[in-house]
Amino acid sequence: MPISRLSILGVGLMGGSVALAARKHLNSCRVVGYGHHTDTLDQAVRIGAIHEATTDLAAAVKDADLVILAAPVGQLTQLLTSIFGHVKQGCVITDVGSTKRSIVAAAEQSLPSALRGRFVGSHPMAGSEHAGIAHARADLLEGALCILTPTPQTEPQSLDLVDRFWRAIQMHTIRISPEAHDRAVALASHLPHLLSVALLASQTDLSLDVAGRGLIDMTRLAAGEATVWRDIFLDNADNLRDALGLLRQKLDSLEAMLDPARAEELKDYLNSLATARHRMLDQRNLEP
Repeated sequence: MPISRLSILGVGLMGGSVALAARKHLNSCRVVGYGHHTDTLDQAVRIGAIHEATTDLAAAVKDADLVILAAPVGQLTQLLTSIFGHVKQGCVITDVGSTKRSIVAAAEQSLPSALRGRFVGSHPMAGSEHAGIAHARADLLEGALCILTPTPQTEPQSLDLVDRFWRAIQMHTIRISPEAHDRAVALASHLPHLLSVALLASQTDLSLDVAGRGLIDMTRLAAGEATVWRDIFLDNADNLRDALGLLRQKLDSLEAMLDPARAEELKDYLNSLATARHRMLDQRNLEP
């Protein structure tokens, strides 16, 4: 990898995990961490996630070959526009945001032309309901998918470097447009989280008292950090509304099957979806 200096802006769960993975798989790469809180940065140094830490943004990105924006979605655009006067010529920039249209548009509309093509949108499809550097793990990303969202303005060399970086830390990559990404993750990621929240909000005191593993498992996502998920939901609200509309249709269809006269149809429907889930897990080599 032609990356001798990697700057990670934000060393929470995702940024810290990327840093740990880079330290594990890219031995010649020096990893610099940036953040606002010195205690978080000190912890990142102690656990070996980063070689050096700074609260100075200009110092963090100086001489970096690759800069990774690992801040929440609501902070990405401001962070991106704050660094372009400080990065060296040839520096490539990517991010780990859960939505892509807004950050890609910001890069193409706000960055100077010399830097515009060197931004490559990325979304590692991995994470946890936990937050913070204390929960970062080197293996969090291993075997997971990272979605890259190039546009016609993206420089091929920059895209190739970012792609090879994610694969070097043991991720799989695909490339789709920012628009296709936001539509797909609205269904695959944002809708499940919103459904987890709604399911938990539907419980009563008694139902919570008698809850088993099913409810606990189904509502795990609802424990996610509220500010992070608020920004994701709002940034992808149009696609999320479409996903909710589709979900309502499926719920209406299921409700209509709650009839003894349609018992066989309901069983066949449930079996078909169980088979689809097993196929999805098999494709990813995951345990049920």
